Order: sequence, then structure tokens, then C-alpha cells
Amino acid sequence: MAVNAKKVAVYVVVVFVAYVIITDPEKAADYVQVGFQGISDAAKALGDFATWVADGGK
Repeated sequence: MAVNAKKVAVYVVVVFVAYVIITDPEKAADYVQVGFQGISDAAKALGDFATWVADGGK
């Protein structure tokens, strides 16, 4: 039962993403840019934390 629910959820997400891309490609590009900016910020924060730990937490 859970596998079927997962398949349906993935299908719904894929259909929604395709709909957004087809109906408003500029907005879809903005969403992708926001997503990559978030990933970049998270990676920078992890790097800063790792540097802080390597420096002994000072």
C-alpha cells in the first residue's frame, strides 16, 4: 500500500513540475535559481562550520 502511495506522490510531483515548466518557464527558472541558491548557501554554511571545528571551535 505504501509503495502505491509513493508512486502516486512521485507521479503528482512530476506532473506538477511539467505543468509549471510548460505554462510559465520563466517562473520555473526562478524556482530552480532559488533552489540552487539555497543549496549553495547550505554548502557555504557547512564549510564555515567545518572550518570553525577544525580551528578548535574558536
